[in-house]
Amino acid sequence: MEPVDDDQLYPTGLRLAGRRVVVVGGGHVAQRRVPQLIAAGADVLVVSPDVTPAIEGLVGAGEATWVRRGFEAGDLDGAWYVVAATDHVAVNDAVSVAAEERRVFCVRSDDATQATAWTPAVGRAAGVTVAVHGGRDPRRSVAVRDQVLDGLREGTIVAARHRGVEGAHTPGVTLVGGGPGDPQLISLAGRRALMEADVVVADRLAPRELLGELPSDVELIDVAKLPRGRSAQQEEINRIIVEKALAGHRVVRFKGGDNFVFGRGYEEVLACRAAGVPVTVVPGLTSPVAVPAIAGIPVTHRGVAHEFTVISGHLPPGHERSLTDWDAVARLRGTLLLMMAVEHGPQIAAALLAGGRPASTPVAVVSDGTMPGERTVLSTLGELTHDLASQQVKPPAIIVVGEVVAVAHPERYAGG
Repeated sequence: MEPVDDDQLYPTGLRLAGRRVVVVGGGHVAQRRVPQLIAAGADVLVVSPDVTPAIEGLVGAGEATWVRRGFEAGDLDGAWYVVAATDHVAVNDAVSVAAEERRVFCVRSDDATQATAWTPAVGRAAGVTVAVHGGRDPRRSVAVRDQVLDGLREGTIVAARHRGVEGAHTPGVTLVGGGPGDPQLISLAGRRALMEADVVVADRLAPRELLGELPSDVELIDVAKLPRGRSAQQEEINRIIVEKALAGHRVVRFKGGDNFVFGRGYEEVLACRAAGVPVTVVPGLTSPVAVPAIAGIPVTHRGVAHEFTVISGHLPPGHERSLTDWDAVARLRGTLLLMMAVEHGPQIAAALLAGGRPASTPVAVVSDGTMPGERTVLSTLGELTHDLASQQVKPPAIIVVGEVVAVAHPERYAGG
C-alpha cells in the first residue's frame, strides 16, 4: 500500500446503524472500539480466540456477536467497516488484504500507514459530534477534541440550533437537577439543556454560577423559595413552565440536587402531561448522598451500614401532616440522611433517642455542601441540640446520623 500523506484525508461521518462491522481481536483496543460501534447502532461481529471480560459481557447481553476462533477472510463478507485490532502484525495484514479485496474500509490499530481509514478522537456535546484527526498523533487529537467539547459545554463556543433544521427547536419542558451546588457537579446533559433553553425557571439552590453563563437572550425566571421569605407557590411554578412551553419555548426547570428527591419535580411532570406539554428529565446528583461524599463521609460502609434512609425534616416528629414513622426510623441500624432538618433537628434527635438510638450515635452536620462556605460540625445525637445552637448552623445542610460518621472521623469518636 502506498504511503498516505496526512493531508490526503477525506473526513466523513459513517451511518453504521444496522450494518455489519467486524472487529478482529478481543483485547483492550477492541474493548475501546466495540462500545462506540454499538452506540452507533452497528451490527458488531467480534472475531478472536479470546476476548476481555468486558467484551464477553457485551456479547452475553446480546449487544455483539463473538466468533471464537482466528480470523478468516470470509468473516468480512457483507461487512461495511473493519477494525483490525490484534497483537499480531500478520493477522492484521491478512485483515487488510481481505478488506481491500472486498473494498471495505479498514482501521489498523498497529500501523495507521497500512490502513484505509483512521479513527478520529470523537466526543459529543450540545447536540454536536466532534471528530478530530491530528495526523497520527492521538494525544494531539484528544487534546483538541477536549478543548472544543469544553467550549461547547461551557457555552464559550456557541452551537445554536437553527429553526430550519428538523427537530432543532422542539418546545417543551426539561427538568434539570443541578446537583448540590458546585457548578462542576452538574451532568453534561443538564448543562447542555441549560445552554439550549429559551426560558430557565430556577430555584435558589440551583448552581448560581451557571445562570451567569446563560446566553443573553435567555429569559430567567426566579422562583426562589427562601425560608420564611418570598415563596412562589408550586401551582404558580406549574403555570409558568406550562405557559412558556405552550408559547413555543424550550423551558428548563432548574433545581438544586435532584428534581425527584423532595424537589416536587413529579408534580411538574404531571402538570405538563395534563397540558399536553412534552416533558423530559435530566437527573442531578442528589444532595443527601453527594454532600456527605464531598465532605469525606460514606453513606454506607462494609460491616457498618447496609442501608441508608433519606428523610425530609421539614416537619417535626408528631406533626399531623408528617408521613414519617419516627419509631420505626429509630430502630434502623443504618445511616440516616436528613434534609431540611436544621430547624427541627432538636425534635428529631429527641424522637430518635426516645425510639432507642443511643445518645452516643455519631452525627455530622454538613452545611453549604460543595460550596465555598462548606463546613462540617461533628456531634452526637445527645449533643446535637446544643451543637446546632452553639455552632449557629444554618440551612442548607445535610445531617448524617450513624456510625459511618465515626468511620470518617475515628479521632473524634474513638472509644465512644
